[in-house]
Amino acid sequence: MKQILVTGASGFIGQHLVSRLLREGCEVRTLVRPGANRPEGGRHVDVVEGDIQDSQAMKRAAVGVDTVFHLAGNTHALSEVEQGEAIYHNVNVGGTRNVLEGAVAGGARRLVFFSSVKAMGEEAPECLDESREPRPSTAYGRSKLAAERLALGYGQRAGLHVVCLRLPLVYGPGVKGNLLQMISAIDRGFFPSLPPVQNCRSMVHVMNVVEVALLAATSPAANGQCYIVTDSRPYSTRELYEMICRGLGKPTPRWNVPLWILMTLGKVGDAIGKVSGKRFLFDSDALDKLVGSAWYSSEKISRDLSYRPSIAFEDALPEMIVWYRKEKA
Repeated sequence: MKQILVTGASGFIGQHLVSRLLREGCEVRTLVRPGANRPEGGRHVDVVEGDIQDSQAMKRAAVGVDTVFHLAGNTHALSEVEQGEAIYHNVNVGGTRNVLEGAVAGGARRLVFFSSVKAMGEEAPECLDESREPRPSTAYGRSKLAAERLALGYGQRAGLHVVCLRLPLVYGPGVKGNLLQMISAIDRGFFPSLPPVQNCRSMVHVMNVVEVALLAATSPAANGQCYIVTDSRPYSTRELYEMICRGLGKPTPRWNVPLWILMTLGKVGDAIGKVSGKRFLFDSDALDKLVGSAWYSSEKISRDLSYRPSIAFEDALPEMIVWYRKEKA
């Protein structure tokens, strides 16, 4: 594994992956959309402008590479009530097809596809593993499942080493989205003191993801497999809340907001979202993220590839808070 192509290299995971590949002595080429941020690495990274929906651009970007890490895609937008099925399908499935064809045309032998646990669905309260029949409940999840099946089938036909990694919420310094919003809200005193609901939510540190990506690309046992990747332990939202309070140097409130009040506020947010056409700051979906469970097992990849996560949330939190305060300043 020496000549590498990374799609989506300007994203959160992509930047960490590119940095690690450069430290490993790999020759790295990145495909980034015109106007997007360039990954760090300067002259050591070959930057190609293009889009995964452009099949010719993909073939140009993949010439001469032996391994492709495919991260680019259309992600779920928190502010949207719903996007059309076609939007996700065109980018996440059609774009993946272009990446696969470009990889084979360019002579690549390995491809790692970064998928999501949303390809499996999130409605079950119990811990899910790869043996569970996928039942994605969103257009984004359905597009990721279709892209997984496309990639694995293509790999079988073309003799390409293909591995799909199903990721839950990925965190680490520089992360944005729900977790950053939670840290910011707690810091400003705007986050409700949650009731002690014993939910279970899986997450994974970005450097654990990078380690797994290298294992998946280089381990023969990984070929043709889909793997869930987590920190190997779930977190309750109350547990995360208390850890963030301590990390910010703030006392944990002795009182809790009753669950019925949160449910009422969620319904109000739903109504506002229907009228405005955009997600409100707090709605029933946001409440489910706080008190519901989305719990997954990474036992299969631990068994097959000897994956052992090296970083947990409590280990990463100090660096994340330093980054948050630096960005806020």
